[in-house]
Amino acid sequence: MKWQGKSRRRFTGAKIKSSKGKRKYELGRESAETVVSNTRRKIVSTRGGNRKVRLLQCDVANVTNPADGVTQKANIENVEKNSANEHYVRRNIITKGAIIKTEIGHAKVTSRPGQDGIVNAVLLE
Repeated sequence: MKWQGKSRRRFTGAKIKSSKGKRKYELGRESAETVVSNTRRKIVSTRGGNRKVRLLQCDVANVTNPADGVTQKANIENVEKNSANEHYVRRNIITKGAIIKTEIGHAKVTSRPGQDGIVNAVLLE
């Protein structure tokens, strides 16, 4: 289980005596790591009765052409560049800011697929 609470050690390595234990609101979850494949989603319950849609796999993106403002669906071929992690390119993992190759050209991802459940992108050419 991932925990996103405060560290129990100082930057020097000294131990901090904790006045409280772990809390449920400090709980973290594993990242979705959206891959290029047939579309698969997973709904996750969040705080306050809300929900997030995790996009586990996706092969279609909504690509907007900034020149004329027209948005169209395009098939994703592969990931060309990902500044989040250089190894994501080889594994075809889509995150926000990744450059993807689509059938209409290269596009930059503007949405967060692991939290929004969709891939929105802006055409670069």
